[in-house]
Amino acid sequence: MDQQAMLTRDLVLRICATATEFDRGWIELDRKVVAPFTASRDTSLIERITAAAAAVGVEHLLICRTRSEHAYDPVTQVRAATQSLVGVIRSWGDEPTDFLVCLEDLSAAVLVTADELTVAAGPADYVRALVGADIGRARAEFAETARTTRDPELLDAAVRYGCLEQGGRHARTSRPRRDPAERLLGWAEAVRERTPRIAALSRALRGVWGWAMTVVLVLALLFVPGTSGVLPATLLTVWLLVQLAWLARSRTLSFAALLRLAVLGALTTWPVLLVEVSVAAAVGLDPADPLAYAYLAVPVEEIAKFTPLLLFWLVARHRLRRFAAVDYLLAAAACGAGFQLAETLARTLLFGGLPDPLLPQGGLLTPLPGWVDLPGTGIRFSGHAVTTGLVGAALGLAVVGRGLYGARLWLLPPLALGAAALEHLNHNAVLAGLEPTALTSAVFALYGNGAATRWLLLVLLVCAVLLDHRMLGFAAESAPPPPGTAPLRRLTARAHGRAVWRRSHLPGDIAPLFRRAALVWARFPVTLTQAAASVLHEFAVQLAAASRGPVALCAAWRFLRRRREHAMGAARAAGRPWRRVPDRAELGEEARDLAERLGLAASAALATAAVAAAVVAAPLDAPSTGPGGAYAVATATALGDWFATLATADARWALAGALALASLLVSGWTVPRDHPSLRHFLRTPRATVSAILGVAAPGQLPAAAAGLLGLLLPKSTSRLLEDPAASGAGVPPVPGG
Repeated sequence: MDQQAMLTRDLVLRICATATEFDRGWIELDRKVVAPFTASRDTSLIERITAAAAAVGVEHLLICRTRSEHAYDPVTQVRAATQSLVGVIRSWGDEPTDFLVCLEDLSAAVLVTADELTVAAGPADYVRALVGADIGRARAEFAETARTTRDPELLDAAVRYGCLEQGGRHARTSRPRRDPAERLLGWAEAVRERTPRIAALSRALRGVWGWAMTVVLVLALLFVPGTSGVLPATLLTVWLLVQLAWLARSRTLSFAALLRLAVLGALTTWPVLLVEVSVAAAVGLDPADPLAYAYLAVPVEEIAKFTPLLLFWLVARHRLRRFAAVDYLLAAAACGAGFQLAETLARTLLFGGLPDPLLPQGGLLTPLPGWVDLPGTGIRFSGHAVTTGLVGAALGLAVVGRGLYGARLWLLPPLALGAAALEHLNHNAVLAGLEPTALTSAVFALYGNGAATRWLLLVLLVCAVLLDHRMLGFAAESAPPPPGTAPLRRLTARAHGRAVWRRSHLPGDIAPLFRRAALVWARFPVTLTQAAASVLHEFAVQLAAASRGPVALCAAWRFLRRRREHAMGAARAAGRPWRRVPDRAELGEEARDLAERLGLAASAALATAAVAAAVVAAPLDAPSTGPGGAYAVATATALGDWFATLATADARWALAGALALASLLVSGWTVPRDHPSLRHFLRTPRATVSAILGVAAPGQLPAAAAGLLGLLLPKSTSRLLEDPAASGAGVPPVPGG
């Protein structure tokens, strides 16, 4: 054992408020997870403390007594082993005392009082090793113990660390009122619970309506001339959103919500048209003037494309506060994708299916398709979905990450908006026959004249996922954990231990700027490995649920997304009142039900995956005729001119086809809830057919296909979620977990 130069007084003043309480400022630093619990004063508690140290990969611990009479005793550094800790404690004598065990960088600690109260604080992995996988349940059990025993010390700790609300059992913390979206969802949930027959009938009618609209759309495409490119353009848009949704491994938005935002984005074209005409008239320009085409359209459209997101905030402001960083990216990309779809359909209908080089390009295996290359110029417009998603990604990083990384993140949205506007401006200027300025061309060339925008969006998406998973770790006190054991535990522990060593050996006399940079660099491997472990954990749950059939797969999809939503709401609230939707009790019940389906003994969840196919028209080299840039006036004019040329019967079919296309995009994409049982078909054929229609809407077919393909997996797939320590590999088992 080595003696540290640090005195007990210096260590305790940094971490503790009193001999038996953690300091609130130390807890709020790095958003530590706190869990009080009761434990017998024997070697089993010391074993749990050493297991917690092993969970974060440290080899040495600091230990000292916290009472004032020991203020000038030296802090003792010991190996993270049970016998070493027991030896130090026995050297203090037989009288019970309060003592503190912490990591060398002071990022986690255990405060052991002379009585049975023990408090753990630090990263989620550290606390889980002490109180179990479900930290929220451990906190609730401690609160119940405090209420049952009426021990003043336990009650005070339960209130201080947020396990009990101030004021007793029946205290109520003021929370925001429900917004319109929450009231609507509450009404739908009440109908589903109180009148299941009406809910089943509505689902069946939705399925019938979806297939009827499919027939109408097919007939419209057959009867209306020049509509052969409508379906490929729509599938290209859906496929782009599928790619983004699948890559966003921390999203809380459903894919159905993205498609609804896309439809709203397409409908935004006409209000944007009115704004552009009004602005052009205000500055004395004709809407068809090249200057209006290039310099008025860009600022108006780049801002107006966020109108659906503004409407979302008006009707579901509490839901917006539970957004992850990637949700801002996805919502913005969906709004831009709808706007881009309207422009693409206008050009498709204008040219009547003839080749057009200004149509979006890409294919099934193309990442983020939908860009437009201007022949002979070297300029690429990445599409409204990518450029708007770029701004949304920057906005999400700033909104979600400002509490961790400061207000400097608010520099990202203006930079992203400038990059998107510059790309849009150069594209429209070239099409209008205008020559961009030298400065504009030089800045645009910095990111490949638009060729690098897609990859920049992917970089921001990865950053958003890493930020989200770090935020989700702060909500371990509230959200139930996924089922089974997370993978990469050895790698995560090693990254934690390396970070602790780097922070504890950081010189104290370096400049603050370099110190912050060193701390961020030490933290980055931990963030990376934790995010990778969480993503792989969700994939493992997904595979295990898929092997149990469509019911388990859909339940896992729904639970995991709702769990992330709850965790993100708790993390972003940071102790402030918030609408606890989804409710933790409901999530716990869903987790237990899913665990039973997977044959596991712990609660569970599942990652989201989207499956779709797309058929895309290949780009051709025919010359362009007429205006065809990113300009709402040109889009609306082209659609109006095309519709005016149709005969009366064709116009009716065109309107019916537009209604059918919008209906197919806004409904029938939710994850199925109640699955039919074919065993009951002979007894209740009508109810079974109704249930089949309720889960077989056109948009639900990919989920059904994924569930049926999952049956090909062996049932032993659930072993991916088992503790590797059970077979003698991996990290040692966690006592009490």
